[in-house]
Amino acid sequence: MKSYKKFIAPGAWFSMLYPASWNEFEDEAESFLFYNPEEWTGNFRISAYRGNAAYGQECIRQELMQNAQARPLAIGKLDCAYSCEDFEEDGAAYTTHFWVTGIGDVAFECSFTVQRGGATEEAQEVIASLEIRQEGAKYPAETIPVRLSEIYQIDEAYDWVSRKVKDLLKKDFQGQEEDIASMQELVDKGTFNPKKREAWLNLGLTLCVILVNEVEALEWRTLVDGNREAPVLFYPPTGKCIDPMKLAWSKVKKGEKCDLPATYEEALNEL
Repeated sequence: MKSYKKFIAPGAWFSMLYPASWNEFEDEAESFLFYNPEEWTGNFRISAYRGNAAYGQECIRQELMQNAQARPLAIGKLDCAYSCEDFEEDGAAYTTHFWVTGIGDVAFECSFTVQRGGATEEAQEVIASLEIRQEGAKYPAETIPVRLSEIYQIDEAYDWVSRKVKDLLKKDFQGQEEDIASMQELVDKGTFNPKKREAWLNLGLTLCVILVNEVEALEWRTLVDGNREAPVLFYPPTGKCIDPMKLAWSKVKKGEKCDLPATYEEALNEL
């Protein structure tokens, strides 16, 4: 039986299921790219656009009118305009399959590039799973595989803390357990304004980076909870989650002391 991962787009306005063997990779702005890095079966790209109440169906009609190669096709419960295009690259033959579909006020442009003659079932299963999330509706909190948007946030936080340690303390920073003492030294020196939320979030995220480096099996996930979309840690053996926001910012906001070594030990004990 196939297993799937869930993707909720940044802004939490649409979701889809995709094969567990696929990962998200960097692509152009407003487009999301997925493929299997271990055994390539095709590149799946999706872009979504919001318009008036009937925008999704209107985009399908426009595609069928303006693209002579497009034909109507149903995938699951969705109407689509489908077309394909063959091309060669470095002596190899490929086909890119295109689908334009829509749900309510959202239109989707999807493509799947495969070796010529390659199957498209994986892509069609993803398209069939598409759902839009109604603005203002309340959805239960979910943790999904970490998105690129959160990976960028983690990397930026780590680089920021690393630079602070190197510039202000003139010490090296390797993202290891021994570096927590340097982070605490910055806190004790009053380096960070208690009202600057981002600085404390960066400390919490960097503490989590160290946890990942030190504890096998810890995984980054993305938490989608109402208006909050943030990276968290998940430990599969116990099902425990660690929220970086609670490691430093939540304590400072309450006027409590930020003791990073103690917080790190507490996090380890909770796993």
